[in-house]
Amino acid sequence: MMGAQYYGADSENGDRIEDPSEDALFMMISDLNNSDNTFVVVQPDEDDPVWFATVAVLDEGGYEIVRRDPVHNEHKVTTATSIDAIALDLTKWSAARDFPGRPTRQVTDY
Repeated sequence: MMGAQYYGADSENGDRIEDPSEDALFMMISDLNNSDNTFVVVQPDEDDPVWFATVAVLDEGGYEIVRRDPVHNEHKVTTATSIDAIALDLTKWSAARDFPGRPTRQVTDY
């Protein structure tokens, strides 16, 4: 079986989606609960991932989002209640990460 081209999302209950879309992340986060499926992890599909993001259910309601990317000196913990906003944010954040084998983006001023 071939792994994700860039990254995957795994939930505590064993669900996995390769290169998840915003809609797929929305569905995974929507499926979280306080008993047996409390978090989703998004990270590169490699043995020692250099970055990750997690979404976890909070007991008092809402979600805790942790983004960690040592390459960019980033470690951010936030809370949110909108699954739409979380899925969109994680999709954008993950797309901006570095992936081995992906061409680097170049910014050119004309």
